[in-house]
Amino acid sequence: MSAVKKNVFRRTLAVVGAAVSAAAAVRNHRRPSDAALRELGIDPAGFPSVREF
Repeated sequence: MSAVKKNVFRRTLAVVGAAVSAAAAVRNHRRPSDAALRELGIDPAGFPSVREF
């Protein structure tokens, strides 16, 4: 496997892992970690202002 493919695979796993972590935290009425939010492209400072639809 080339270095580029390995990097894409690792980034994909990191994003999926952050999404799973953030979803689990929200489901349990907790705040996701700042690292998980950053990995997903969400500003941690703005997260508390997000509301349900």
